[in-house]
Amino acid sequence: MVKRSGGKPDKAVLSEMPMRFGDDPLLWAAWLYYEDGMTQADIANLMGLSRASVNTYLADARTRGLVNIEIEPDRFRSVMIAKAMKDRFNLQDCLVIPSEGGDRSLFERLGAAGAQVLKRLVRAGDTIAVAWGRSVLSLAEELHHPGLADIRVVQASGSTTARIPWTPEACAARLAEALEARWVPLSAPAIVSSPEMRERLLAETVLSEQMVVLSEANRIVMGISSMRPESTIHTSGFLDGVDQQAHYQDAVGSVSGRFISARGEPVIGPVNDRTIGLDLAALRAIPQRIAVAGGIEKVSAILAALRGGYVNVLITDAASARGVLTADGWQEPKRRSQVPAPVVDGAAPRVHHGGDKKLINEARDIVDESIDGLLLAHEPLLAKVPGTHRAVMARNGPRSGKVGIVIGGGSGHDPGFWGYVGQGCADAAVMGNIFAAPPPDPILAASRAVHGDAGLLYIYGNFSGDVMNFDMAAEMAAAEGIRVRQVVTTDDIASSPPDARGSRRGVAGNVFVFKIAGAAADLNASLEACEIVARRAADCTYTMGLALEPVRLPDTRQPSYEVGPDEMEIGVGIHGEPGVMRQKIVKADDAADLLLDRILSEMAPVRGDRVALLINSLGGTQTMELYILARRVRQRLKAHGIGVHRTFVGPYFTSLDMKGVSLSLMKLDDELITLLDHPCHTPALTELGEQKGGK
Repeated sequence: MVKRSGGKPDKAVLSEMPMRFGDDPLLWAAWLYYEDGMTQADIANLMGLSRASVNTYLADARTRGLVNIEIEPDRFRSVMIAKAMKDRFNLQDCLVIPSEGGDRSLFERLGAAGAQVLKRLVRAGDTIAVAWGRSVLSLAEELHHPGLADIRVVQASGSTTARIPWTPEACAARLAEALEARWVPLSAPAIVSSPEMRERLLAETVLSEQMVVLSEANRIVMGISSMRPESTIHTSGFLDGVDQQAHYQDAVGSVSGRFISARGEPVIGPVNDRTIGLDLAALRAIPQRIAVAGGIEKVSAILAALRGGYVNVLITDAASARGVLTADGWQEPKRRSQVPAPVVDGAAPRVHHGGDKKLINEARDIVDESIDGLLLAHEPLLAKVPGTHRAVMARNGPRSGKVGIVIGGGSGHDPGFWGYVGQGCADAAVMGNIFAAPPPDPILAASRAVHGDAGLLYIYGNFSGDVMNFDMAAEMAAAEGIRVRQVVTTDDIASSPPDARGSRRGVAGNVFVFKIAGAAADLNASLEACEIVARRAADCTYTMGLALEPVRLPDTRQPSYEVGPDEMEIGVGIHGEPGVMRQKIVKADDAADLLLDRILSEMAPVRGDRVALLINSLGGTQTMELYILARRVRQRLKAHGIGVHRTFVGPYFTSLDMKGVSLSLMKLDDELITLLDHPCHTPALTELGEQKGGK
């Protein structure tokens, strides 16, 4: 039962309020009713209030002038712009404050807003890196949030000139004081006289230990500097004695003392190798990157930082945000002109379905926190790929002279893809956001980490984002002298007809291809031989799935499509795609027959053929049900005269919490059998050798 209060939402509920509403629950309630079309009952459940309290909130919103048949335009625009920024630049969150307001300067008001945001985000055990600037110091001075244990605050760069009050050490020390946290300085200047001096200082024990703490940061608080003469990067002394026109003419701004172009790319000049602190790659690897920046003069710098992916939580002002959006080609959508007034027992036009229950913290952190946990749980087998938080590598497996196997795709398919990294299987796996392709940079980082001078084989499913990003990573690797071949899996027979197999999706059959390619590489096959046998395994693999209930994404908790209580969806995808047909639910044997018959009709095996069989849970199907299906499939294959060399049953390649199952068959030959039986040791798959008949 949801505990409801009389007049105020519970603090825990307020912590879930989207950042764009600031600390105003009335604005949140008005938005949910008038813009999102939620019923008062659903709003009450979401906010932890009684329905009567929600009605009072809506009435108060009208009295206060927030709503006059529509949300007050200026407040609406701030919320709307914040949402547009969040969506357009794939931010975790965004808070937009008015550009004008009261006697306080914009820096002071941005600092107050930033302090409000940091209170919501900081957790016990955090290591927070801190850059410098006027807004950052203002945030630290506005913040008072003691009581959290084991927090460390570390400077993101060495010390700067004392000509300004917002130095790196002042910002970090003040923030540590506000959090009652341990302060870790960087005991060196931010800019030193030469690259050789930088290397000597970094080799010193004290600074080396401090840099280790900086590398462990899970959040950073920073400003964004323009390149104007009065900007922070100039007043900090970074460009003293440097010909900016000669070396930094392409720079439009800087973050944490590093210069970036309008496209967000690093601008390298004479200061770069003399700087002590975070570089841009290390900055981008920090899971939560909070920037506090505003003012029209910073629009190009803020846009560059967003394009480069250096920021994923932004606190800014309305004029700056609108300028950033406009510069990026955004057009403000038209609002509907009128919305209904609240009625105590009435309903707004659209009805929102309730979400399911999840044991998570924040939806935006689910991938990174899951990777943190799996690295700890499987520490003997897996290690983090240097330079990225979204790739893991095998502790045993990569070696000189061996082809490296790199796999990857979107998160949400656990134990895919990380579960198939280990000796005798893949050497590295790269994960994107939920159901989203990993970017090229972590793929390249994984490639650098595991190539052993024999080349790399990329294996991934046939999804447009994966194809594009792995192709880009392959080009980048080739530019560094790393040979790359690619195999794209296409085993989902429901996604296109047989004569268009090249456009099919790659789904649970991936597991077979990973295993075959990894075994070939472990046996020191050449890159060309690994590619050939992996491609043959992919061509011999067929998969089809069904769902009883669709997947629900962690952020929305809403089903990806609707399935009736007595229906099932046939031919579903693994990213929430609906099936090719819907029918009444049937008994387990009939469901097994439906999937198997479709596969056999295309595979066209003959009596005496051998196959590997995978009965795969899509996330929410119980093991008991899987074995009931396995029983029926084995019976049917025996009746067809088809030998089952190996049977795999379990959640090998899931789709979050989808209640469903997929069936995969790989038609075997002698070489594929040898490679399938080759020993491997990964978190999700351990083979000790030939074990015919089942697993």
